[in-house]
Order: sequence, then structure tokens, then C-alpha cells
Amino acid sequence: MTIQTMALIGTGVMGMGIAQIAAQAGVEVRLFDVKDGAAAQGLKQLKATLEKLHAKGKFTEQQLADTLDRFVIVERIEDVAGVDLVVEAIIENLAIKQSLFTQLESIVAPTTILASNTSSLSVTAIASVLEYRERVVGFHFFNPVPLMKIVEVIAGLVTAESVVIDMLELANRMGHFGVRTKDTPGFIVNHAGRAYGTEALKALAEGVASVSEIDRILRDGAGFRMGPFELFDLTALDVSHPVMESIFNQYYQEDRYRPSALTRQMLAGNKVGRKVGEGFYTYENAVKTNEVAPQPVPHVTAFNSVWIKADRPQDAEVLANYIVEQGLRRDSAAVPAADSLILLATYGEDTTTAALRFSVDAARAVSMDMLTDFNKHRTLMPSILTSQHYIDQAHALFAKQDHGVSVIAESIGFIAQRVVAMVVNLACDIAQQQIATVADIDQAVKLGLGYPHGPISWGDVLGADRILLILENIYKNTGDQRYRPSPWLQRRARLKRSLFHIASI
Repeated sequence: MTIQTMALIGTGVMGMGIAQIAAQAGVEVRLFDVKDGAAAQGLKQLKATLEKLHAKGKFTEQQLADTLDRFVIVERIEDVAGVDLVVEAIIENLAIKQSLFTQLESIVAPTTILASNTSSLSVTAIASVLEYRERVVGFHFFNPVPLMKIVEVIAGLVTAESVVIDMLELANRMGHFGVRTKDTPGFIVNHAGRAYGTEALKALAEGVASVSEIDRILRDGAGFRMGPFELFDLTALDVSHPVMESIFNQYYQEDRYRPSALTRQMLAGNKVGRKVGEGFYTYENAVKTNEVAPQPVPHVTAFNSVWIKADRPQDAEVLANYIVEQGLRRDSAAVPAADSLILLATYGEDTTTAALRFSVDAARAVSMDMLTDFNKHRTLMPSILTSQHYIDQAHALFAKQDHGVSVIAESIGFIAQRVVAMVVNLACDIAQQQIATVADIDQAVKLGLGYPHGPISWGDVLGADRILLILENIYKNTGDQRYRPSPWLQRRARLKRSLFHIASI
């Protein structure tokens, strides 16, 4: 069925965004809201937005008029009868959504598709109270709807295949990437997104680095669009923390999704983010006022020779070439000289563990993260015994050519290593569970979360073997189940296959 008419229930920002792209795609949209005047106000604001876009040349006068002509405000819910599709964008409450759909079932035809924009509720549960459950589907957009070109089409356990196909076709007409997903907690995007913030929170709780430094490392070094704490402040903890708890509990306390006690405390204290002026940062007119400046580069006039040990020969080569380019002496002996700076490049290890493994002096050892682009932000990790003399030398050495450098406390693997490995691993787990196709998972997460790569692609770019090494080392050293490698990742890394490789059976 080609959807020509649609009713939109709930005319807040999300609802009107859905209505906008539907009307622009040629669909007649009936607007209904239980709150008096809300639909009219929503349409007024949308008209102003569309007129601004027209003024910027985004579309013609005729296109503007045609789009606005497709909206009809209805005062009674009974007036949505006769449409091909009803989309609800109301409060995230199961009982309220069930009540709405029960009411709609008495109004619309049995063939009318009922779609929920739910971000966290089970589509199967929403449909469970209805007579025609097979026509209920999830249609989950992301804010701002016109700009976030992704929509999850969620099939409940009894959703008809024809309904899923119709919604995927509509998504395409709307100019969005429609991704089919199973009805599981968090679907694809919110599920995959659990790794980024929760692992950053764990590193913060361990005292590895400050809020500003963790954000800087992940933004400037790993390439995320926003640091995790900037993102928490933007989305607000009264939204994001309940989602973390919900997915954790829906997966029966699966360790991978374990929330943080800190965000629970901040939520209780109303330190929820930018909208109240205080979260991980403080704000004045939506501008951060307490971001910690980058660490000052120590003044070092004389450098010791540098001894290098790395898990990967290519990392050792990059570091050795850099040392020579900076005019320093490289200690190439099998055992470091008594005064050499010991530079280690390992994965998923703290510097103490690496120094003991290589049988070198921890008091002169500094580790460097080689997972991220060496030509971007650089992260160093001394051991608990490393003298300040050697820390300062390493910092000054790698800050040459105006590179940003972060010196962090000892961590079970570097911050970027931990976070990126968890992002890739969780996406592999989603693929293992067949929640969606591998390609759809990759594209949906990239579009929905703005990562520099899709998480499956990222694993291939960095090397599945490195991701696996990080996770195996952290898991071995901590015993924490959150770090156990996904079977999907393990098999492909060990067989040296792409993470997109699909088994023939």
C-alpha cells in the first residue's frame, strides 16, 4: 500500500518534525492533540520554520504552498478516520499509548497502520491490547527529525511483513534511511549508544581523567562529534539516565549496560545539564563556563634517550620515526639503558601491567595510545611509580608541532581504547543477536549518533584484532563481564575476516 494520508497524534517538536517531512513527501497530514490549541500552535511554528527555509532558497514558493496545503487540524480524534496511517508521538508511557491505540482501533479501519514513535517501549507490548495487533509498528525518529536522516522501523512479534515494507517505503519517500529492526530494548541506535557514555562514566569514576580531559580525548583524539559529558549535558540526564537504567533492567542487569551511580546522584540533585545551567559543566546562556583548559606543556630543555616497546611493529616504527624526526636519541638496545625514557605502546593494559610484562623499570615508563590517529590528539599514561621527570619529558616530546596531549592516570587501557572497543563490541553483539542486518546496524548508528564511522566499519578500519586485544586484556585484568568480547568479534578477528562477513548458514 502506498500511504497517501496520515494522522499525527501529538504535536510537540518531534511530532511536528514527523508531520513536516511527511507533508513534504506528498502525504496529507491530519494534526490532532488532546491539548486545546496545541495543534494550531505547532502548525504556526512549523509554518514559520518552512517560510525561513523558503527564504533561504531550500524550496520554491509553490513547494511551500503545496506543503502547507497538506496539513489539516482536526479538533476531535474521531476525525482521523479514513487515513492510511496514524503515527503517535506522545508521552513515553505504555499504559497511555495502549489506551490511545485502543481508542484509535474503534475509529479507524482494520487496514489502517498504527505506528508508534516510541524510543524505548516494546512495540509488542503496545499492540498486545488490540484486536488487530498485526498492523502495529514502531516508527522511531530522532530529533531534529528533518535533519536526522534515520528512522527505525520496528516489527513487533506479530507485525505483518506488509506493514514493515509499507513503512520502509514511506521512510524512503520522506528522504530518510529506514532501518528494519527487531523489537528489542533500545532497538538499534539507543542500544548501540549505551557503550559511549557508560564507559566514559566508568573511567571518570575510576579517576582516570577529568570531565574536560575525557571529552577532549574522545572528541579531538577519537573523532567523536561531542565528548560524552558534553552530550549528556545536551540531552539532559532526566532523559538519558532513565534510558540507561531502563535498558540495563530490560536486559536483566546485563553488565555491558551498567549505569553509573554518579548520574543517578546528579539527577537527584537536578544537575541534569545545559537546560538548567548545570550538569557536568556549568552554563551561562548555553555556553560552558567551567571547562578545564588543556594541560600546560612542561618546559623541558634536555631529553634522555628513548627506549620503545610496542605490541605491534607498525606502532614501534611510527614512534621510532617520530623520535628521530624530533632529533632525540633512540635507545635500540634489547634492555633499556639506566636513564632512558621507556615508552610503551600496548592495548587494554595499564602501564604497571605493561612494565611488568616487559620487565622494565616502571619508574621510567610512560605508555602511549596508538589506537587513535597519531597525527591528532595524543594520550599518555604513566605508571603510579613514574617520576615526574620522565612524565614531563614524554609530555613535552609529544606536544611538539603543537599537538594536543593528555596525560591521564593509570587506566585499564586508555580512555579512547576502552570507549571505542566497547562501541565496536556492542555493535558486534547487536549483529550476533540479529536485531538488524550488519549493514543497517552500521549505517543506523552512524546516522543516529553521529559517530565518525559506523561501529562495524570502525572495527574494520582500526583492525578487529586490536579491538579484540583491548577487550581480552581488560577482561583478563579485571574479570568484569562488561568487557567480554562478542563471539561475532572473536571469530572474525581470529580468522582475519571483515566484521561484515556473514556466515553462509
